[in-house]
Amino acid sequence: MSDGRSVLSLTSMHDTWRGWLTTQALPLWSNEGFDDRRHLYHERLTWDGAPIAMAQLRLMVQARQVATYCRAALDGLYDVSTQAIRCLDEVERLYRHCDGASGWIFSLAPDGTPADRKRDLYAHAFILFAYAWAYELTKEEHYRRIARETVEEVHKIFAAANGGFSDAVPAPDTVRRQNPHMHLLEAYLALFEATREQFYLDHAKALVKFALGRFIDKRSDMLLEFFDAEWVPCEVYGKNRVEPGHLFEWAWLLREYERLVGFGGEKAAQIAGTADRLFAAGISVGIDPETGIAFDAMTEEGVVYERSTRIWPQTELMRLLCQRRRLGLLNDAILLVRLSHVFFGRYAPQRLSGGWIDRLDSSLTPLVDYMPASSLYHIYGPGRELGIGVSLCK
Repeated sequence: MSDGRSVLSLTSMHDTWRGWLTTQALPLWSNEGFDDRRHLYHERLTWDGAPIAMAQLRLMVQARQVATYCRAALDGLYDVSTQAIRCLDEVERLYRHCDGASGWIFSLAPDGTPADRKRDLYAHAFILFAYAWAYELTKEEHYRRIARETVEEVHKIFAAANGGFSDAVPAPDTVRRQNPHMHLLEAYLALFEATREQFYLDHAKALVKFALGRFIDKRSDMLLEFFDAEWVPCEVYGKNRVEPGHLFEWAWLLREYERLVGFGGEKAAQIAGTADRLFAAGISVGIDPETGIAFDAMTEEGVVYERSTRIWPQTELMRLLCQRRRLGLLNDAILLVRLSHVFFGRYAPQRLSGGWIDRLDSSLTPLVDYMPASSLYHIYGPGRELGIGVSLCK
């Protein structure tokens, strides 16, 4: 693709994403996707945009929606920040300390009482992420204070004696997962950027050090998903689960970490090198070479065994491609444009009017019959980069 055609394609992509976000996706989930009576977001919509009654409303979903709409307001793309902040205040009232114990419950019942009282690290990471963006938007001291108190509770509730964190309390099993650690790092980076408090950067540094030492297999340079209580991979070599989408998320986060820390020298080279290797692993064996679509799962030897595809690995790859273009590391407009076409052709077709299909099988046939709100968080990340201005991706 020539430079002229590349710019034209990226400009067209920018217009498409901006239009879709501002006139369809963000309005859908702040109107049909929001319960005005309860001041909470719906978990799911039908293909026609009608709310689906759920037995539980998860903290994670509320936090993701709040963070997304705070960001959209800050980005000047779409402003329903009053709604998002009202929701966050209600979430704090309903989920935090509501059973007399530290931390946040996992989910609510339809009547507003606790449905699942367990403390979940993944959910705590996202409520911290929401508070970071709420503070960035409002500069209200209350949100800074609750975030700080929640971090302290996270370390009291989840910290493991041999490093890292437990997934949940009470623990449903003995498996430990990299995924909640990744999102906790994301929250710490967002909180540091919003507050400039060294407290959050120190926690981010500790998480990065732990992740580099535990989660990445030294033989394959692949990021593994599951470990036992001693942080040993759950399966023998060659049988462990690797998710290409998480390779792309970690690569993006490590580069963000490098940017925010601002260090140079050997340490910066180590972080950058790890990010590059994760990207290379994902792009070389984790995607379909014909379409560019990222698969759901493979082994650390690159054997793909789940050829189904979810929406979020595609958007995480697009966000990473944008980041690498900005850093001067990649100039692959062809793949970026191809993925954007696939996104609107397969995952977010026009007939859904701002909605999406979360998961497809290997033949690209839908595996679900509803739209999950939780996907908006993953979509908005690259969406803002692709939709705010083409200069972000040039």
